[in-house]
Parts: sequence; C-alpha cells; structure tokens
Amino acid sequence: MARLIAALSGGVDSAVAAARAVDQGHDVTGVHLALSRTPQTHRTGSRGCCSLEDANDARRVADKLGIPFYVWDFSEQFHHEVVQQFLDEYRRGRTPNPCLRCNEKIKFAALCDRAVALGFDAVVTGHYASVTYDEAGRIELRRSVDAAKDQSYVLGVLTSEQLRRCVFPLGGMVKSEVRQEAARRGLRVADKPDSYDICFIPEGDTADYLHDKLGRRPGDIVDEDGTVLGRHDGVFTHTIGQRKGLHLGRPAPDGRPRYVLRLDAANNQVIVASHERLKITGLKGRDPIWCSGSPDVRIGQARPTAQADGQLPCADQPGEDPIAAQGRFAATVQLRAHGDALPAHVDYDANEVVITLDQPAYGIAPGQAAVIYDDAVVVGSVTIDQTW
Repeated sequence: MARLIAALSGGVDSAVAAARAVDQGHDVTGVHLALSRTPQTHRTGSRGCCSLEDANDARRVADKLGIPFYVWDFSEQFHHEVVQQFLDEYRRGRTPNPCLRCNEKIKFAALCDRAVALGFDAVVTGHYASVTYDEAGRIELRRSVDAAKDQSYVLGVLTSEQLRRCVFPLGGMVKSEVRQEAARRGLRVADKPDSYDICFIPEGDTADYLHDKLGRRPGDIVDEDGTVLGRHDGVFTHTIGQRKGLHLGRPAPDGRPRYVLRLDAANNQVIVASHERLKITGLKGRDPIWCSGSPDVRIGQARPTAQADGQLPCADQPGEDPIAAQGRFAATVQLRAHGDALPAHVDYDANEVVITLDQPAYGIAPGQAAVIYDDAVVVGSVTIDQTW
C-alpha cells in the first residue's frame, strides 16, 4: 500500500483516477489546487476550471470516496510561474503553452515536492497517458489508448524523476468508459463538461485578456517588402498562422488570403504573407527535457506492454542513464497538443536540439513545444526558439 495524493480538479477524470487508486487499497488523500487569486463562483459551460464550483465538486468526490480532502493554495506560484510567463512570452511576440508550463512548474513540481515533503509516495491524476518501464527498468511516458484525449504532449515537459512520482490510472481507458465508470460509482461529475481553453481566461477571449493586461500598442501590418497593409492593436494579439481577424481588405498578389508569417515585437509589426510562406522544415530549441534519460539508448528498443492501470511506479528502480553529450536519431515530432506526429530527424547536445522534418509543417511559432516520440513513447521535449 502506498500513500498517494489524488489531485482532484473537480472533473470526472480526476474523480475516477482517485477512485481507482482507492480500490487498489492505497492510502489516498484528495487535494484540490487553488490556482486563481480571484476564483469565479461558477464555470462558464465548459470554459476554464479552478472555480469555487470545481472546488466544491472535488470535495463531494472526496466525501463519496471516503478520503480526506484539502485545498492547497498555489495561486501566487501559479501567477508567477504560469500567468506572468504567459504575458511575458506574448509581449516578446512568442506563443506560449500555459498548460505545459503549469504541468512543469505546478502540478508535477510544486505539487509533487509538497507531497513528498509530507511523506506521500506519489501523485495520482486523471491525465490520459501511461507510465511504463522498459526491460532495463528505465521509465517511459506513453500515449493514451484514447488518441482523441491523449495528453502525453502536455506531459512531455516532465523529467524521469517526476514521472516516478506519477500515477495515471486512465491511460488504458477511453473517455466514454471513464464517464460510464463514474456513473456506476454514483459520482455526480459523471456528465460534467470537460474544461477547455486557458483556465485563467474563463471567457475564452485571449485577445481581450491580453489587451486588459498589456494595454494597446497600435502598429502596422506589413508584407515581406514592408508595404503597410493595415493596422493592429498589439503584436501580442496575433499568432503565426493566423488568417482571420486581420481586416486587411485585400488579398495577396496571387489572390489568396494572407496569413501572419512573423511577429516583430521590437518594431511593433505583424508581417503577413501567403500560406506557402508558412511552411517550415526545421526548428531549434534550447534546454531539452528528456523524459526517460539519454535519448540515444531509448530509440529502437523492444517495448514492454503497458503497465496495469494505476500501478504505482516502484521507488527503487535503477537510475537513469546520464544524458549523452550529443547524438542524432530518427523519431516523430508533435508540434501541437492534438497535432499529427511528423517523421523527423533529431540532432541534440546537452543544451540544444535541432529537428529536421521529413515533411513540412505550417504555422509553427516560437514559444510552442516540440515533443519527440519513439512510436508511442515520449522521448523528450523542447521549447521552440527558431524555425526555418
């Protein structure tokens, strides 16, 4: 039996994950993370999360399961590590992913650190992914069997040590099965809508939120030759690949729509071009995170079957291989949370990763994450700094 923290968001996934951990005989304590400085009373349909309604739903789940329940206030750390970084990145003309940042800094860093400090063995969450071990005892993060709900992309920022403290009971389930199980257990959240969009922008209007926080800084929308085509209210309200909302009034010379090609925050310009100019075949990022140790020993190995749902990772597994100084390997790369896995070649050293795509991608922006896979196994991730 292990002592586990069940991270209860107030939704159906975390509820069923906690229930499965209880069924396995573990000593489970429910925790809801208070992330907002000014939480709303209710959610707006499926938008957002972390409202007082969500906290109350989490408490009711804990009561139904007969486990202790606490609310841990991480609002200041969340604001500093996630919200402020989100604003800073947009101010620089980049496109951040706050969900990855939250996983990296809050849910699987601050939460795990506090849980371990209090004597707990691991954290249980309702993420759709699995943790397994290969034949040498090295840890692996795997895709969920439910491709539509797979969350391995947003978990690709986790280190091997963090993964050793994670339990993902839903990795072998599909969403419909989770809802059915919640209904059988009599959990009131069985039919609760999934949350989406950015949790601290519950109305879903990112541009309006950015205007409120960063103000308005009008500037020019130009083509690659510098010809002024229109105006914008702030570089940060646009993103690479955007077509709608430019209000240019005239198409490109070939008669086709124009898209945002580049954001020049220093000169306060949005540069637009034809869709073909969005094509990229390479990207670079710094400070990679390798989920399972050195990538050169991960590729091409035989993989075991996924571990049983919710099985607690063993605390005394062998240590990971040291990160190799440099190398090159073939892999697939996912550039968006629910994007396609693209074949690629990855060159890396201790500080930098260069990814050469075997087929082009379109509209990829600095600030986004590139998550690297070997089949269904996450090898690692890097934040994109440059594309070409």
